[in-house]
Amino acid sequence: MSRAAVVAGLGAFVPPRVVTNHELAQRLDTSDEWIRSRTGIGERRVVDPGVATGDLAVEAAGRALKSAAARGVAGADLVILATTTPDRPCPATAPDVATRLGLDHVPAFDIAAVCSGFVYGLAMGAGAVAAGLAARVLVVGAETFTTILNPADRTTACVFGDGAGAVVLRAGEASEAGALLEFDLGSDGSQAELLMIPAGGSRQRSSGIPAVPEDAYFAMQGRPVFQSAVLRMVASSRAAVRRTGWDLASVDWLVGHQANARILHDVADQLELPRERAVLNLDKVGNTSAASIPLALAAGLAAGSFRVGDRMVLTAFGGGTTWGSATFTWPALDPV
Repeated sequence: MSRAAVVAGLGAFVPPRVVTNHELAQRLDTSDEWIRSRTGIGERRVVDPGVATGDLAVEAAGRALKSAAARGVAGADLVILATTTPDRPCPATAPDVATRLGLDHVPAFDIAAVCSGFVYGLAMGAGAVAAGLAARVLVVGAETFTTILNPADRTTACVFGDGAGAVVLRAGEASEAGALLEFDLGSDGSQAELLMIPAGGSRQRSSGIPAVPEDAYFAMQGRPVFQSAVLRMVASSRAAVRRTGWDLASVDWLVGHQANARILHDVADQLELPRERAVLNLDKVGNTSAASIPLALAAGLAAGSFRVGDRMVLTAFGGGTTWGSATFTWPALDPV
């Protein structure tokens, strides 16, 4: 049988501070009804001052390692961190996370694919396992997205939250429950301006033109992002399912990037999947970018929604623009 990466552990962590729509409405021109009707979000988690992405990553990853250890998988020999909000522009955050977890001297690196980052990380981890470069891979999606938002921008301030999720992959066989099966990845750099932070990179710094304060914050063009997200997530999901040899009707769960409830419902509708098969937890955590898919998986596990062998499709769309999907079957896991 072919060597494959198998999901052996899962962990998640969100900051304790809850920010409700009503709290946002006290300082922004918005309301609970306005936010819920357009996004499906009721509240989000926000880090306290001094808390960074690496801190959330360590918490979630530690829980994933504990989950894997309960199934006889100890440690990891590769760490991949998907994030758009690293602790510093340089160096990468993943090596520090690995060290803090006691994973001394293992290779570790960051992936910057925004909301598609976790799916990209799974693909890189699965590739490392298939190539024999690693036998146990820790893949983390972690964000403190609220640190890059303009607090006066209703478009973004109402949408994003902070959190982290992680999985441990082990070498196994494609026939096992939990095996990652197929991937579909893509990008379109011509759409870079749809989601971006204009200032702070070499493009702006080498221009010689001072940045205005607003350009230091994340900006998003809502309507075209919505349209592109649905288009790409639908096409990518179909491609991954087709490569796996499944029929869409046989898919048990669609776990999409938790950007917007209407996006997820539109994706499910176009895939002709009942909306109740689309996992939704953004109402409690908001859009957590690269952390959203593992947080949604952890929420489904905690709720007892998934059964061993369930057919899962993960799909995401993010800045770059980037997109990606993956298929796997649900393994035996215990909530941690």
